[in-house]
Amino acid sequence: MSIFVDKNTRLVVQGITGRDGSFHTAQMLKYGTKVVAGVTPGRGGQEVEGVPVFNSVSEAVKKTDANTSVIFVPAKFAPDAVYESADAGIKLIVCISEGIPAIELVKMVAYLKDKDCRLIGPNSPGVVSPDDTKVGILPGHIFKKGGVGVVSRSGTLTYEIVDHITKAGLGQSTCLGIGGDPVIGTKFIECLELFAQDKQTEAVIIVGEIGGRDEQDTAAYVKKHFKKPVFGFIAGKTAPPGKRMGHAGAIIAGTAGTAAEKIKAFEENGIKVGETPADVARLLKEHLK
Repeated sequence: MSIFVDKNTRLVVQGITGRDGSFHTAQMLKYGTKVVAGVTPGRGGQEVEGVPVFNSVSEAVKKTDANTSVIFVPAKFAPDAVYESADAGIKLIVCISEGIPAIELVKMVAYLKDKDCRLIGPNSPGVVSPDDTKVGILPGHIFKKGGVGVVSRSGTLTYEIVDHITKAGLGQSTCLGIGGDPVIGTKFIECLELFAQDKQTEAVIIVGEIGGRDEQDTAAYVKKHFKKPVFGFIAGKTAPPGKRMGHAGAIIAGTAGTAAEKIKAFEENGIKVGETPADVARLLKEHLK
């Protein structure tokens, strides 16, 4: 099994005719993802990598039975792309776009509460279920099918930790980046709820970073409700207070958002924390062997 995406995923790429959209469409097809449609307004009737392009998501859904979308459009147009997918009946929306203003994120997440769909991101690298399907920009060659779930606020740290897991001889069930913005569609706890039901997933790695208190809330949830082993890594140990570091959500207010506070919360709630990405893989292998 897997969570979010599998062999039944039928993907529409919003912004498929752009540089990033066309490049990653080719990569997703190469991985084996069923990319059934693309959307760029005004470009209907064209093809990209053999994939038909439509003028709207609703048209793409009607013609191809697409059930998942991935968004490769500039931040200015990304909220409308999300609304369009939700209104067209798409069940899973993966938003790669970054730089969307926080006020627009709040409106977007509120709008989706009344819709029968899930948003991953924005500012997400995507989601992959190894050997089944890949949606987004994750480098497919580092993944190996197995029993470790990975959920992360950071894209590049996801890649590094997965690479160490694979080199340690272990594999992954589903890996995803939930995005580093202050307001996102899917949080750690929602992912853990699904990993708990997934028989393939034996353990989970949470990759957090400075800013906010999602990691603390997740740690409390793990102790009370999550029965599978959980391992963690927190980025931003050397970040100065009050200064945003990279992601829009990575800003410390007081002490709650510091790496030290998050690591403390993890450890107090039974989550083993690695000092480095390689250390996380080592802890995981020691537990599962």
